[in-house]
Amino acid sequence: MSVWAGLFGFTEVRTTAGITAGIIEVAAFAALAVLALAPAAQPQPSGSAAAGNALPAWPWSGTHGAGWAVAVASVAALVVLGVSVSQAGGPAPAAAGSLKTAEIGGGTVLTNAGGFTLYWFAPDTAAKSNCSGSCAAYWPPLTGIPAAGPGITGRLGTITRSHGVTQATYNGHPLYTYVGDTRPGLSRPNIRLGA
Repeated sequence: MSVWAGLFGFTEVRTTAGITAGIIEVAAFAALAVLALAPAAQPQPSGSAAAGNALPAWPWSGTHGAGWAVAVASVAALVVLGVSVSQAGGPAPAAAGSLKTAEIGGGTVLTNAGGFTLYWFAPDTAAKSNCSGSCAAYWPPLTGIPAAGPGITGRLGTITRSHGVTQATYNGHPLYTYVGDTRPGLSRPNIRLGA
């Protein structure tokens, strides 16, 4: 899975299902555009020899240049989808290092060594992370062995994730960063980790 800032600045996670959906959307656009441009079949008299041929002529035969416009728009949409997918990078590894506290948005939060806010996931237990797959793509686990930096008064520790990766914990809570935090000093409202 990969992550990039998408339309309107939303953080998006690239998955195989999402890429497949994008290709299907482009194909559906092309098909609907061709159908919209196709001239309607003219009714034939019932006794006519042509009555059995109710198919329209070449779909865009009645509209000059429309076929090329549909083809160009479809190719452009596929190119944009391809460029977006190719430029997507994976979530940056979040190494534990020295944890510290910081004042962000009027509250004290726990941060990694780079100053990025750390979060925990309510369904986790002190021994197991329940955030994997797309959850872990949006909320990358804080990996490695944490060290206490300025302001740390809680208990630091680790758990082992399902793939054998060591994840840092604070007071028994496995820790995560958030892909939408693009710089230090940001914190998601209502999920702030109090130090």
